[in-house]
Amino acid sequence: MAGPPDKTHSPRIVNRKARHDYHILDTLEVGVVLQGSEVKSVRNGQVNLAGGYARVESPAMELYLYDVDIAPYAHAVGPYAHEPKRPRKLLAHKHQIAKLLGQTSAKGVTIVPLEMYFVRGRVKLTLGVAEGKKAYDKRQTLKKTEADRQIRRGLTRKVI
Repeated sequence: MAGPPDKTHSPRIVNRKARHDYHILDTLEVGVVLQGSEVKSVRNGQVNLAGGYARVESPAMELYLYDVDIAPYAHAVGPYAHEPKRPRKLLAHKHQIAKLLGQTSAKGVTIVPLEMYFVRGRVKLTLGVAEGKKAYDKRQTLKKTEADRQIRRGLTRKVI
């Protein structure tokens, strides 16, 4: 499970779409290899995790993040600017990568980014091993959250 972020004013970028579209089976906190201008953009909260996924590159047993959009930093020009949707290497132990490879070998299971945040000045990413939801699962989840919201509203209202 992901640890708490540090007590700075750094943003916690959450992929809300992932919890809506997938059943999260397991989570893992990993580090991210970023360029300087990318760190500045993450600190400004200019990241879109929706549509992103991670994959284990088998021969080298390395973990990479794809299709995550980190907006270009406005003050980085020329060689200091970064490519917004480039593949980014993720830092995890070999045994954790092997476990992810085993979990994703099943059909319909993928690795999705759930949230990005800072821990002691380092960018961390929480990955989720996820299985796609069907349309009726999504409807059931919406009904359940709406019912829970109604229950909370009923409990907070004062009876006169």
